[in-house]
Amino acid sequence: MSSLSQGTEGQDVAILMVREGNSPRRQWALQGAAIVIGRGEDCHVIIEDRQASRHHARITQTQDGYVLEDLGSKNGTFLNGQSLTVPAVLKDGDEIGIAFAARLSFVDAGATAPLLFKDDELGPGIRMDTEAKRVWVAGQELDPPLSLAQYRLLELLYDNRSRVVGRDEVVSAVWAEDESEGVSEQAIDALARRLRERIAEADPDHQYVVTVRGHGFRLEYAPE
Repeated sequence: MSSLSQGTEGQDVAILMVREGNSPRRQWALQGAAIVIGRGEDCHVIIEDRQASRHHARITQTQDGYVLEDLGSKNGTFLNGQSLTVPAVLKDGDEIGIAFAARLSFVDAGATAPLLFKDDELGPGIRMDTEAKRVWVAGQELDPPLSLAQYRLLELLYDNRSRVVGRDEVVSAVWAEDESEGVSEQAIDALARRLRERIAEADPDHQYVVTVRGHGFRLEYAPE
């Protein structure tokens, strides 16, 4: 899949690819000298999330390349996981974070997008913002949010995604100490089933919460 987008005179231009977050489009061509990213309808790249400022960040095409800068946003702009404090020249493959609202990948003009950006390979995957208690499945945020019990179970599995989590661990993490003695096997299974159903609303084609008979549960498709 070629990453190249054509400008008004047929020249190749760089693009942004939306990996996570709410946006009207999955790809945005960086046409023009300055591209504004934000929540406002007048932005060139629109992120539909209240965590994004109206005018959040800007990408300017210069002689040195495409330069990313934060526009005094409330919740910050991130480049490859680091808070952006001064303008930086973008390199092919760089990851841009718009607060915790969206994750964009920069594909430079003349580059070929890696296969992982193909539309049929954007998912599956679960990502969590544990501070804000937000969950994305295959790039789509779960809305309405999970119940408290569902979230606690998913967070436990997410934090221990390299192994099987036992039922006793689930009880300790999800239920208060004075309630834990009365939790039945059926209650644990029902909670896991409801969590699967909520995840399936965003991605019905993959099984994320796997029951390991006789042992517990394991989470699939979560980044290390």
